[in-house]
Formats: sequence, structure tokens, C-alpha cells
Amino acid sequence: MKIAIYGQLYTPKTKAAFEKLLNYFERKIATLFVEEEFYTKLSKDCLSTLKKAKVKPFTTLDSSWDLLVSIGGDGSFLRAVTFVQNFNIPIIGINTGRLGFLANISEDNIAEAMNKITSGDYKLSERTLITAEYENSDATELNFALNEIAVSRKNTTSMISIETFIDGEYLNSYWADGLIVATPTGSTGYSLSCGGPVIMPESNSFVLTPIAPHNLNARPLIISNFKKITLKISGRETAFLMSLDSRIKSIDNSITICIQKAPFKIKMIELKNNNFLKTLRKKLLWGKDKRN
Repeated sequence: MKIAIYGQLYTPKTKAAFEKLLNYFERKIATLFVEEEFYTKLSKDCLSTLKKAKVKPFTTLDSSWDLLVSIGGDGSFLRAVTFVQNFNIPIIGINTGRLGFLANISEDNIAEAMNKITSGDYKLSERTLITAEYENSDATELNFALNEIAVSRKNTTSMISIETFIDGEYLNSYWADGLIVATPTGSTGYSLSCGGPVIMPESNSFVLTPIAPHNLNARPLIISNFKKITLKISGRETAFLMSLDSRIKSIDNSITICIQKAPFKIKMIELKNNNFLKTLRKKLLWGKDKRN
């Protein structure tokens, strides 16, 4: 196996998980590559363990890789997705953060999880991504997200107006702090905290969730992910903020954003004892009632 390992932060938990992962593969036929920046963070404290792995900049991943392992929280997992892109590399996350909704393998279960993965005892959950294009702009950076694309106000306490079109037909002008366009995977993240619904991962849907809307009859709206969403932003400032998962940038008001389903999906490894419904109950305490 050819395995890529990525982490965003270095903590004692990260170190412990990383060492357990490498110790597991010590007797396996596998070649391990650690992302260059993560390797630098680990090298101060894991020299003996790092001898078992190679270092590599992950800008050059391709379809020859068998697996990408993210070590960290959900933020690290979302960052790892940018390396996978459209190469069909299965991805799994070891949680050393807090909630761990996407990165849902605990440090105590690393060996058990890897045993199942190396023996093929798992299934792949294909997840839809969302992409953004910009009219009147030559932006070329990564333009896709697994969770959501959101626009929000910048450097002001004043709300912005988000003129929204679906397949070219006018929907509404949201007068709010911002607007989230979330995938089913992202429906349990930022969108949920703003009152959006939970959507099953296999659903062919997006949800438009306003952030603190002034017009209180503007509720979250589920639409088909075959639709094209166009956003035109206006407000007191000349620019607004746009985030693609955890990547944030400033966009000029003159730029129109076109959002739609990405032409590829990512493959998340789902162990048979750790599916989406169990994760809902365990991580979000779904339906839990202390009275019963």
C-alpha cells in the first residue's frame, strides 16, 4: 500500500496517534509518506518513529495512492480533502481534536480501524463537493469545498444584501450577516449551527442557510444539487468575505459568484461499526432525552 499521512497541528495527542499509526504499519507491506509541513512539526519530537516514513510535499499526489490518513480534527480533514481532489484516493480521519464528526476514528481504535481497512472490511461513502466560479475575475486558486461555501460581511457591523438566483431565476435578496450554501456533508456543520437541517450524505441536495437574517421569514431552503446558484453581493463595504470550508478570502462586490456541484466526488472510508447514523447519535447526541 502507498499511504499519505497529513496533520495540521502538532499536539501531544497528534504525536501519540501518529506513533500508533506508524507502529501498526511497521510489520505491514506499506510505504508511508508524511506531508512536508507536518513532518517538520513532528521532527522535533518523533525522530525514531519518523525513520519509518518518507517525507513528501502533497502538491503532487495522484491516483497511484491507496489511502490518505488525516490526523487531527475536522479542520485537518477538510484541509486533507484539498490534496485528494479528483484523484479518487480514499480518505479517513483519526480524531485528535474535539468533536470529530468527519475524523471519527479515535486514538484508541487506530489498530482496529487499520486492520479493517487493510483487509478490505469497509465501504466507501462518496461525498458530493461544491465549487465556485467568479464572473469578472481571473481567480485560479482551489475553488471547491466538502462542507460549504459561505459569504459574509467584512469589516462592518452592517448587514449585506445577497441577491440570489437559482438556474438564472430570481429567488430572494437575503438581508443578513451572510449566506451558507452547504452540501449534505456540511449540513452538520456551520449550516446546522445557523438553523439548517441535517441531510443524509447520499442525498442529491444543497441547503441555502442565511446567517442571522433580518427578514425572519427567510428560512433554510433545500434545493437539488443539479441547480446553479448565482450570488450578487452589495452593502456599505466594497468587499465581502467568502469561505470554502476553512479557506477564507476577500472578494470585491463587483464579482458575481456562481456555485454548483463539483464534477468529482471524494471517497470517505466508512467502517461498518461507525456509520453516519451512529455518528449522529454519538457526536450530536441525536434524539437524546435524559428523561428516558
